[in-house]
Amino acid sequence: MIDRSVPRRVLPAPEPRGAATVPAALPVRPRTGRGAATVPAALPVRPRTGRLLVLATVFVCAACGLVYELELLALGTYLIGDSITQASVVLSVMVFAMGVGSLLAKRLRHRPALGFAAIEAGLALLGGLSAMALYASFAWLGESRPALVAFSFAIGILIGAEIPLLMVLIQRIRRQDAGGAVADLFAADYVGALVGGLAFPFLLLPMLGQLTGAMLTGTVNAVVGGGLVLWLFRNDLSRRSRWLLIAANLTVLVVLASATVLADDFERLARRAVYGSEVRVAVQTGVQELVLTGPATGSPRSLDLYLDGRLRVSGYDEYRYHEALVHPAMTGSHARVLVLGGGDGLAAREVLRYQDVASVTVVELDPGVVRLARTDPMLSALNAGVFADPRLAVVHQDAFRWLRGPAANDRFDVIVSDLPDPGITPSTKLYSQEFYGLAARALAPGGRMAVHAGPLATRPRTYWTVDSTLRAAGLRTSPYSAGGRLSGFAAGPDRTPLRGTGAPSQDWGFVLAARDQEPALRVDRETPALRSLSTGSLQDAARDAERTRVSGLPPSTLPHPRYS
Repeated sequence: MIDRSVPRRVLPAPEPRGAATVPAALPVRPRTGRGAATVPAALPVRPRTGRLLVLATVFVCAACGLVYELELLALGTYLIGDSITQASVVLSVMVFAMGVGSLLAKRLRHRPALGFAAIEAGLALLGGLSAMALYASFAWLGESRPALVAFSFAIGILIGAEIPLLMVLIQRIRRQDAGGAVADLFAADYVGALVGGLAFPFLLLPMLGQLTGAMLTGTVNAVVGGGLVLWLFRNDLSRRSRWLLIAANLTVLVVLASATVLADDFERLARRAVYGSEVRVAVQTGVQELVLTGPATGSPRSLDLYLDGRLRVSGYDEYRYHEALVHPAMTGSHARVLVLGGGDGLAAREVLRYQDVASVTVVELDPGVVRLARTDPMLSALNAGVFADPRLAVVHQDAFRWLRGPAANDRFDVIVSDLPDPGITPSTKLYSQEFYGLAARALAPGGRMAVHAGPLATRPRTYWTVDSTLRAAGLRTSPYSAGGRLSGFAAGPDRTPLRGTGAPSQDWGFVLAARDQEPALRVDRETPALRSLSTGSLQDAARDAERTRVSGLPPSTLPHPRYS
């Protein structure tokens, strides 16, 4: 007679069809050799329920894994820049590591429950602390790329080991053909990845931020992974293994909870390490991080505004940039002016110095920049309170989309393109032939367009690609540049070191464009008093720029961007 008795409150798993009976005198133990455990697991629930719990765990783990991946991508792009490169590095390293993890998981198949629980505890700890570790590396070591690669590889190995072990566990609940089991696991995995991919940008990032969002994800990962094994597969664990897993998971949860409590203090210390001790405002908008440094009172010349870690405005020398960008385009008629970007109000300040300007439209993607420029006393003093001028109207929309809409059918005498550096990947489409074609369509007859084209001295190929792209869009161009305030002072905006040298750029490059004829570089006699610009200095800058010309560069288009 076959002994079918089971421990109290534990339901027996169904035997595989055709399986041999096992005498009661011989205890059944999982095989511990090289192969996977093959004996059905004794579960505290019915096999159908146990299988659903495993699939639910696959769903949650997949969501957490994708959040870790997106966290690394977002923070790598923010700290290092060049989102295409960072995405390629993170994805390629992580996918390769997942393959390595799948192979390494073969060594754990004889103890799949314990192995899976240990992997989830490690993944929760690494993934939960990855954002904090990357930010710390950037803030205090000045370089986060090695940490990005290391975390991508380590997290990828752990994610890759999950599915093979879950495959063994689900087969121990109810044996089925391999194709059906793989289909069920991958279906749960892909749906979980979808939920994680949507939760990161729409829930975790805006509500919790990068650091706290990663740590909350790690907490969920540890609770679900550890809970599955410690409850559903508890009979597969020895007493010692059970207590080790409990201790490990509690340690992970305590570490993540402590890091969450200290996250705000950590962010303040890290910002001081990056931006200095006078950080007054640090806010994450739906578009980017805004950091404003400098004293709260006194001269606005001491103010610095950073967008996603790049110095966008310095009160010491911003007038040089904005005078050179705006005033050459204001020669001639300028009743209607369009400013693309420029949410800080500084380009509009220069435009509205002309009393005969009838209207200025500022198209700025990030409402947070405009809000800060309106309300911060120092930044508002720097832009001369321009947002209170009734002639100015602000539109919060992507500049490319706005130019494609009906509002751009109103022709403008002057268009000022005050956009981030063309080398920043999200800005690439705003320096494309298609974008300039739309802008040219919005120009009134005889109108002029001024474009910030990046540093000329340190990145001539990028600068002359902008010029080539404008000409490909049917515009005639006059290139020129303006220098920084001091020879040793970074000239921004987007004042990032020149690759390979550690030296920041020392100039700004501009291009003045028109549809009908090559626009003259000059300032009119009726131009308001300028501190750094004159017709002579513009013509000298144009001659200097021409000496650096790189001929034969193809234009940048949406399907084939040419900036790097």
